[in-house]
Amino acid sequence: MQTCWIVYNGSLTHDKFIDQALLLKEAADRHDIHAILVKNYEVLMNVQQRLHAKPDFVVFLDKDILLAQYLKNEGIPVFNDPNVIEICDNKARQYMMLANAGVPMPITIVAPKVYPGFSIQESGYFEQVLQVIPLPMIIKEAHGSFGMKVYLIETREQFFAKIEELAGIEYVFQQFIANSRGRDIRVNVVGGQVVACMFRESQTDFRANITNGGSASPIILTSRQMEVAIQAAEALGAEFAGVDLLFGDNEEPLVCEVNGVAHIRNIFNVTGINVGDAMIEYIQSKIGAAVV
Repeated sequence: MQTCWIVYNGSLTHDKFIDQALLLKEAADRHDIHAILVKNYEVLMNVQQRLHAKPDFVVFLDKDILLAQYLKNEGIPVFNDPNVIEICDNKARQYMMLANAGVPMPITIVAPKVYPGFSIQESGYFEQVLQVIPLPMIIKEAHGSFGMKVYLIETREQFFAKIEELAGIEYVFQQFIANSRGRDIRVNVVGGQVVACMFRESQTDFRANITNGGSASPIILTSRQMEVAIQAAEALGAEFAGVDLLFGDNEEPLVCEVNGVAHIRNIFNVTGINVGDAMIEYIQSKIGAAVV
């Protein structure tokens, strides 16, 4: 019987993190794989010693990229690959790769590095940004999950206050897609195939995230929506991805972002599909079944 580790962050005590791991464990059990839940701090990363007991593979449900790389260095297949997790966790890097692959997305400008205590407000740089992306616009920190650290900027006063507040932090300026205000689509892609999707909407927030009070319902994707979601995952090398799609002009899909460690409980509640099953089946197809 194969053994896998399902790694999650033990310092995050909200039930949804252990719940995510349990959904994967249930899927592994259904495929006759012995799954062990492992908190990230339960692995001692002594870089000068080898791990004695190793699983056949690891499903990595955390952003502890150093641990993911440590396990990969030990010769253990890690899903997603730590490089993918790192790219998806940095939205600035992610958007650069998506744009390079021609993935349709809102107009995006990566902010320059400005150290805390310094300012480039008098340089004319931000006036250039406002010419390319008029207000209202989105300012989005490079690191953030569940719709957090994403700001709708509607006035010049808000704009200049926010950029001063974010000195020393990586962030991007992004076109606000008014047609998609309070609504988007989450698409789970596994191994280049769409396995589940849901429509999300909010009556109270420009973000549709369920964590921010949004609701979700089933949806049938258009062929173009499926194509764009798969293209986005492949552009980042993500074998597992939660791709968020916005509704552009004429409802054409635009990629909002790609999540390399996408939660799967809400989409299970909406569709009845445990994405974990597709994840485990894909891993088995890639690394092979257990040798008896």
